[in-house]
This record gives sequence, structure tokens and C-alpha cells, in this order.
Amino acid sequence: MSKTPTDLSVIRLRHPLKARRLQVRNIVTVTPKMLSVTFYSADLADFVSASFDDHIKLFFPADGQPIMPEASADGLRFPDGVERPVARDYTPRRYRQNENELDIDFLLHGDGPASNWVSQAQAGDVLIAAGPRGSFIIPDTYDWQMMIGDETALPAITRRLEEAPEGKHIYVIALVHDASERQIVKTHANVHIQWVYRHASDAVKLHTDPLLTAVTEIKWPSGQGYIWGAGESAQMRELQRHLSEDRGVDTSRMRISNYWKQHA
Repeated sequence: MSKTPTDLSVIRLRHPLKARRLQVRNIVTVTPKMLSVTFYSADLADFVSASFDDHIKLFFPADGQPIMPEASADGLRFPDGVERPVARDYTPRRYRQNENELDIDFLLHGDGPASNWVSQAQAGDVLIAAGPRGSFIIPDTYDWQMMIGDETALPAITRRLEEAPEGKHIYVIALVHDASERQIVKTHANVHIQWVYRHASDAVKLHTDPLLTAVTEIKWPSGQGYIWGAGESAQMRELQRHLSEDRGVDTSRMRISNYWKQHA
């Protein structure tokens, strides 16, 4: 029996906006450039994250003192006269409701508020988090799913692989710094992972984009599939152009997100 458009339709959910005070419980090194921070809080008792594609906002105050905002119809409101802290979006990597714990993976890159915070973080440190505001759920009725992204997309990709149903065909093309940044993921899915390296000699020599090169060269699986991608803005624009114009993928069969922007 062929699948109907309804069978393949994505589901969008909205969640109540809530700010939560999170405390660091543990920090684990995943790779040389990726740290996993376990937060805990009674505020997490009603936390909801229905999709690997979800994101929450973490707030990094300039003076190191967390400031709890109030949720309003217009969003989060910080007290008058208080400098609004810098916010960054992160994937809820794992949530354990029974323990009121939430894992967030942090990529160490450059001199920014998030990297600076996590590189010095210790058990007991506090951050304010908000969200997710909504969830974008890709149905498992597709014959296969392809996931394309750089290091910033790995928390979402690895969460999807861990949560995917047994036998689900998932193809991953992941761009990382080098072989030391590869991650081992436990999954019941039928997963095919291609790791490509940011500083591969051929890519540097030819001035090519190793991620996009890998995508253009991959043999497309048969059947109906869904493509998810996330990473640097210009790279994702080119990926979306390739999928639409060169591969003929309908926009309803892909979700491409700009996670960061070069030189921004």
C-alpha cells in the first residue's frame, strides 16, 4: 500500500513558554571539542521535548549571576534596569524525567559566551534556560531519512539515532574537524554514517566544501525519504539549492536550518 500525503506530513506542536533554573550536576568529555553537561532541577519535572529538532535557549549573563525572567504573552521579560544576558540555542540532547536531568552538548569553538562558560563550568553552577517553544516532528513513515550537518548539528543527529525505531534507515553525512571528533552512538536503527573532515587534504588543496561534495556524490536511496540538515548559514543555503535544483527534492520533504553564520 502506498503512503498518502497525510502519512508523510510533519507534525508541529506548541509548548507553553517557561524559564527554568538549571544547575550543573556533571560534565563529561565526549570528544576533544564536545562536552556533555548534565543539568538537574525540579523545574524540569514538566519539561517537554518531542523532537530531536527542538532547541532551548540558554542565557549567559555577563557578570556570571543568573537572572530569572518572567514569561509573558510577548515572550520572556527580564527585570527593568538589568542587562539582558546573551542567549544561545541548544539541542536538548537527553532528558530523564525521573531524575529531573537534562543533558546538553556544548561545542568548544572560539571565544564566545557559551564556550567561555562551559570551559570553566563546575558542578553547582547555574544557568537559566527557556523552551522549547515548539516541536517539529518528522514521521517515521518515510522509507528513509538523511541527516546532513557539521559539528553543531551532531547533538540533534545523535539524539535522533538514539531514539529512532529499530530497523529505520538513516543516512548521515557529518562534517567534523578530524577523526578525533567522531562519535559512537548506540542505536537500533539501520544507520549509514559518512564522516567527512573539515581539513581533509583534498578539500584544502582544491578549495572545495567537503560536506557539500559528499552530498553531491552520494547515491540516492530508493523510496520516499526526508532530508534534515543543519549547520553554517551559507553552507546550508547551498545545500538547499542543491537538493531543490539538482536533486529535485520538494520543500515539503526537507528541513534545512541555519545554526550559525561564518564571521558573525
